[in-house]
Amino acid sequence: MPDVPGVIAYGGDWNPEQWPEETWEQDVALMREAGVNRVSVGIFSWSLLEPVEGVFDFDWFDRVMDLLAANGIRANLATPTAAPPPWFGDAYPEALPVDADGRRLHHGSRQGFCPSSPIYREKALRIAEQVALRYREHPALELWHVHNEYGCHNSRCYCDTSAAAFRAWLRGHYATLDALNEAWGTAFWSQRYSDWAQILPPRATPSFTNPGQQLDYRRFSSDALVELYTAERDLLKKITPDVPATTNLMAGAHWDMDNWAFAAELDVVSTDHYLVGARAEPHIDLAFAADYARSLNGGRPWLLMEHSTSAVNWQPRNLAKTPGELRRNSLSHLARGADGIMFFQWRQSRAGAEKWHSAMLPHAGTRTKIWREVVALGAELAGLGDVAGSTVKADVALLLDHSSVWAQDHPAQPTTDLDPVEEAKRWHAALWRAGITCDVAHPEGDLTGYRLVVVPALYLVSDAGAANLEEFARGGGVVVVGPYSGIVDEHDRVRLGGYPGAWRDLLGVSVEEFFPLDGPIRLASGRSGSVWSEVAHTTTAKVLDTYATGEPAWTRNEFGEGAAHYLTTRLDDDALAEVIATACAEAGAEPPATSAPGVEVVRRAHPGGRSFLFAINHTTGDATVTTPGGGTATVPAGDVLIIAD
Repeated sequence: MPDVPGVIAYGGDWNPEQWPEETWEQDVALMREAGVNRVSVGIFSWSLLEPVEGVFDFDWFDRVMDLLAANGIRANLATPTAAPPPWFGDAYPEALPVDADGRRLHHGSRQGFCPSSPIYREKALRIAEQVALRYREHPALELWHVHNEYGCHNSRCYCDTSAAAFRAWLRGHYATLDALNEAWGTAFWSQRYSDWAQILPPRATPSFTNPGQQLDYRRFSSDALVELYTAERDLLKKITPDVPATTNLMAGAHWDMDNWAFAAELDVVSTDHYLVGARAEPHIDLAFAADYARSLNGGRPWLLMEHSTSAVNWQPRNLAKTPGELRRNSLSHLARGADGIMFFQWRQSRAGAEKWHSAMLPHAGTRTKIWREVVALGAELAGLGDVAGSTVKADVALLLDHSSVWAQDHPAQPTTDLDPVEEAKRWHAALWRAGITCDVAHPEGDLTGYRLVVVPALYLVSDAGAANLEEFARGGGVVVVGPYSGIVDEHDRVRLGGYPGAWRDLLGVSVEEFFPLDGPIRLASGRSGSVWSEVAHTTTAKVLDTYATGEPAWTRNEFGEGAAHYLTTRLDDDALAEVIATACAEAGAEPPATSAPGVEVVRRAHPGGRSFLFAINHTTGDATVTTPGGGTATVPAGDVLIIAD
């Protein structure tokens, strides 16, 4: 983190342009009362900083930045490029995004631009340069906040400009049409290309689009967004080489960008996370997102750029947070590696599409539950400075790749009921309930240091990724692979010879046919599965459970110095928990403490120094936590206990 050592960043998005200037002094005074030391500014200010094309007005923003500096509050200074002004769409309609049905989308919300548009990039770099030149030596500047939530609403554009950029991207990846035709399997349905100019984005067609084409378009579109970020970042680095840069990802919630590729370009990973009220246990979903963000930053501390103090504005039912939930959510992110806890936004908007989104300072002012909790959290974080810079050690890794998610998103699948993202979250939840801290890892990433690797639903895997998992097991690691994994190569071509083609030797199993289910299935042990089953035959694996018909449902295969488990059905939560517990015990993966169900336990530690055990009680009853050394502590209902040693 680019912060002062021993300080947890605390604050939120401040949008003073939405308010009369006489409120600004009040805002900053209240920030100091709340313990705010960091705000994000300028995110959606392009139309005020450049009200007419080529005419800039920074006088009002100078006063904002000076006010922050005078009060000891640091700025995540944004480039305001996520929301082009009305003049942009009016002057350059060809730069507006086009959907797969050919409809051009218009100005009136945000992210109204085609990511491949050269005129958008030109205008975005111009305003970014103006901001950087103006504030490069300003004492409030702490971090560049480039753009905002790339691809949240315009992750893929299907216009002619995008089509040309896609063809250029394909030439760079395949070099020849023969190679592309082979990769996409264009002999099917008479799709073979004889000229690069014939290739289009996967626009609306009479039937299914080509899977290889769809997959590569998702990759191209993600790369286009990464290129926009790096173009702005490189410009900022030339002007302010010592100021770190980031952009706020949406790890765990937004799947249209390759977060691994994005994270590799960030000086520090930052992310946004919002609870989804429809989830039965949204705090477990929060833990997945936090673990993912930490993993994207290579295990180093990261920044929570946005979350909510209470309700959001964009779900069917926007549930308010109960008393104490704001604190539990914030400290769960902190426990899982965040060195900054920030919100959208500081003052709740009076107008606009997000006026019902909660904020640190709500419509009702300071005599509110939200404000009291915001102030209390600020005081608590101020006393937790020693946590900053410490890291989280995980014994378990969960493999996740956006290309695999995108490939499985193609509609021509054996079933629509096996959702790879939900399966990843469900397996992570099983580890969470067992108290086991879990990293998220790319299939081709470094697996050194893990005891157990789980592969819930990795439909697509490259040769390198397949070999990486084999090498992990061969060296003594334990692996658990879920159904419909290792099925296709990086071009979404089936690995022939029996499923799961990538890992038949590793698992000691060969599958001849899939049998999707429309109801539950009972195993010989009494365990239950659903959604999926397979006709499998063991080659070297030992059968641990079967279907009533005798075919394997759970197998274990010794491989090198390690072992690999395989599931041929989607086990229910209780049965999955059994498998996970068995694998953890075999691998020697243990929780940092034991506690009652519903109590989250995570440890952060400085190398060779102090450690901090976080125990977060998400239940309505008091709970006892027992550390490996035999010590015990009580965590009151809905409370958080932090034990330093």
